[in-house]
Amino acid sequence: MTEFLEALIRGLGIGSVYALLALGFVIIYKATRVVSFAQPAFMLTGAVVTSYLTPALGFVLVTGLSFFLSVAAAAIVTALLALVLERVLVRPMVGRAVFVIAIITLGIDIAVRTVVTGYIGIGARPIGFPWGIETIQVLGLSVQIRHLVMMGTVALLGGLLYLFFQRTPFGLAMRAAAFDQEAAMTQGVSVGAVFGTSWALAGGLAAVAGALVSTGAGVDRQLWVIALIALPAIILGGLDSLGGAVIGGLAVGVVEQLVGSYQRDYAPWLGDNVATVAPYALMLLVLLVRPYGLFGTPEVRRV
Repeated sequence: MTEFLEALIRGLGIGSVYALLALGFVIIYKATRVVSFAQPAFMLTGAVVTSYLTPALGFVLVTGLSFFLSVAAAAIVTALLALVLERVLVRPMVGRAVFVIAIITLGIDIAVRTVVTGYIGIGARPIGFPWGIETIQVLGLSVQIRHLVMMGTVALLGGLLYLFFQRTPFGLAMRAAAFDQEAAMTQGVSVGAVFGTSWALAGGLAAVAGALVSTGAGVDRQLWVIALIALPAIILGGLDSLGGAVIGGLAVGVVEQLVGSYQRDYAPWLGDNVATVAPYALMLLVLLVRPYGLFGTPEVRRV
């Protein structure tokens, strides 16, 4: 039971990172109806910027504060980068076929990752997380501090996003534009501002996810691959559901860790690295039952 609970906590921690990435995917999709493939690049950018800023802010005496300030600054920098890229490269393509815009986002991802990777160097860059992979005892369970930080971060940012979309005028405008762009425009909503804000929010969330997931082994050139695991999370939860993105991310993280912990004991014949494909297997099983995801909105077309 102890091993199960520890694996569950690890899954919730890693799943929190997937949830942040999935939130970014969903926010852009709800605003533009396009799946942005630039999220891995923004994730890598946030991690690299954090790795450079944390030593620069080392004068902060409070334990860990320099790291969290660096993450916040990196999120702002990445959000601004995402905003500029959307305005310059994506906005002129509005009205074109969806797959054309998706291909452009893929090009953005490759270009940004190519540039950012040059600042990593050989090996992994330390991220400056003060606790590394240290563990503490919680109710008799050995829990890594970084996993608690991950869960706390997704709870905090998820709550702030909820308040933003439910309580602020611009958040309500974004919801209106996601529901019906033409109707929102007739009410004075700037759809262009909605597009830009969605990219900025997604970029900032990806940056935070990149910094948090790097607290273990540091920032390396293959970090961006982790963002691909967020794709099963958004399909699982539903492409247009923010709550589904969080639940899907947590579910994917838990399944991945549980399979990694028990597969060798109970199904060694499956081979190694089964945990890597477990999220995709879960996604396929859910799609067989609910093609629009657990919380996605079914699309009804009149024929």
